Amino acid sequence: MKALLVGADRLGNIPQVLTEYGISILRHVSGRDPSAQRAERGMPAGTELLILFTDFLGHNVMRGYREAAKRQGLRVVACRRSTCSLRGALDASELCSRALAK
Repeated sequence: MKALLVGADRLGNIPQVLTEYGISILRHVSGRDPSAQRAERGMPAGTELLILFTDFLGHNVMRGYREAAKRQGLRVVACRRSTCSLRGALDASELCSRALAK
């Protein structure tokens, strides 16, 4: 599954956690840059999942990406930027093979 990650300046250990769930990072947008806040929020081709890191993201940016994902019928996971929060959100969403295997 390929994901667009929005929020967070640095990902730290998040790529390893996503790999455990069978998710690859298609693109990462920090969302902090003013040009990113005003830009049209389109999803890159091949995106299957949108992950929003809510503690590093403004409401307008988050709403724009959620609406873009909804228009394209993409799944959305929102959580804080920590590996524990990400694992909890992925497990709760039951989107990924690791979550389904539990």
